[in-house]
Amino acid sequence: MKHYTITVNGTPYNVTVEETAAGAAPAPVAAPAPKAAPAAAPAPKAAPAAAGAVAVNAPMPGTILDVKVGAGTAVKAGDVLVILEAMKMENEIVAPQDGTVAAVNVKKGDSVNSGDVLVSLN
Repeated sequence: MKHYTITVNGTPYNVTVEETAAGAAPAPVAAPAPKAAPAAAPAPKAAPAAAGAVAVNAPMPGTILDVKVGAGTAVKAGDVLVILEAMKMENEIVAPQDGTVAAVNVKKGDSVNSGDVLVSLN
């Protein structure tokens, strides 16, 4: 069995997938076992100044080349928020939905890791 965390519209869901042989009938489903307490998450790089409802995370490690928005800026889905350089390529990090920028957690020249919160939207 493999365990995945899938995020749909900003809501994370924990799913378990069982691999079976092609054409094999699925195994009977038993009552779910009680879940163990989740492992402690690593401490974030820096606490956001103001947390928004939607966090825009770095998809990969890299360096911030440019920040295109500031706190209070109204954005539409697909608007460029940040330019992230990774593997000598410039990647446009875009708004996943319409909203207002609640906080910008990076500045030009910052190094970020995969999963770091770059921008928070309301």
